[in-house]
Amino acid sequence: MRPQLNKQISLEDFNTHYWLRSELIEFCKKEKLPSTGGKITIVKIINFYLQTGQVLQPEIKKAKTINSKFDWHSEPLSLDTIITDSYKNTQNVRRFFLKEIGNHFSFNITFMSWFKENAGKTLRDAIPAWRNIHEQKNGKNAKLKIAPQFEFNTYVHDFLADNPDKVLKDVIICWKEKRQLKEAKIYKRADLRFL
Repeated sequence: MRPQLNKQISLEDFNTHYWLRSELIEFCKKEKLPSTGGKITIVKIINFYLQTGQVLQPEIKKAKTINSKFDWHSEPLSLDTIITDSYKNTQNVRRFFLKEIGNHFSFNITFMSWFKENAGKTLRDAIPAWRNIHEQKNGKNAKLKIAPQFEFNTYVHDFLADNPDKVLKDVIICWKEKRQLKEAKIYKRADLRFL
């Protein structure tokens, strides 16, 4: 049975049970803890509080100083356009890449990160980078990477990959049982016992 999330919960119980982000935020508000940020950040804050009784302030990222005045919304773009520190994914940029790469072009997080790390390169350099990222994500051996805070999504993906004959309803039945247990919230073939 899953314990109540309150300040008396043991660190072990807190870390071995699945908590919705909304439950974590509600706990933070009751205990006057910071509740902004992603689920992983909030879990770190609660872990620190349960260990020490003290409030851990989340790291505040300083705003990056932008030196470039290049307007990615309206400036004409070419293969020789230099990627600046003010780079933005805009409709103007999307149109450029649709023209250069084709209708299968779309932005993704990995490609957006590439831009942040490659100021000074050109849009010409971005095209093979996008193709490489696209191939890694969509190639024959591509494996979907789901961020660690999305435990349910990872469970669904792994469950259905292992059981192509099952449906989402089956996944949900198993997940509801699994999240009550004191074990990692990852799919195991043994979870089929819940059906």
